[in-house]
Amino acid sequence: MGRKNKSIDRPIAPDSKYHSPVVSKFVARMMLDGKKATSMRIIYDAMDKIKEKTEKEPLEVFLKALDNVKPMVEVKSRRVGGATYQVPIEIRESRREALGMRWIINAARARSGHEMAERLAAELVDAFNTTGTAYKKKEDTHKMADANKAFAHYRW
Repeated sequence: MGRKNKSIDRPIAPDSKYHSPVVSKFVARMMLDGKKATSMRIIYDAMDKIKEKTEKEPLEVFLKALDNVKPMVEVKSRRVGGATYQVPIEIRESRREALGMRWIINAARARSGHEMAERLAAELVDAFNTTGTAYKKKEDTHKMADANKAFAHYRW
């Protein structure tokens, strides 16, 4: 973290198909080895599969799934005296979005299946229906923060 001026957030260009900056961020986060075209193809294929599965607008399903997976609080280790406490803290919006995207992508990569587009579509539909691995990760994070609520006064 820099000591001088706070860095400015540059505006993200929206993607070409859905005109959404959130989808554009998701493409960039999912990209491996600089292969953006491959990442875009996977996401657009997953959106088409979502449309087939749910009969709903894929962008709405995507945004709702992401919203369902975003955590509100997380725990951070804080050393007080000789003990280390897990202190629950609220998360700012940009980090919430980043964690939600990361959890969905990791859950999709960990799934067994044929191609990444199918796995991603299945994970997004599960997150939309408040089930699945990414949603469970959010629930576990919230449970951990709730269990350590007694140490909230160590927040800094």
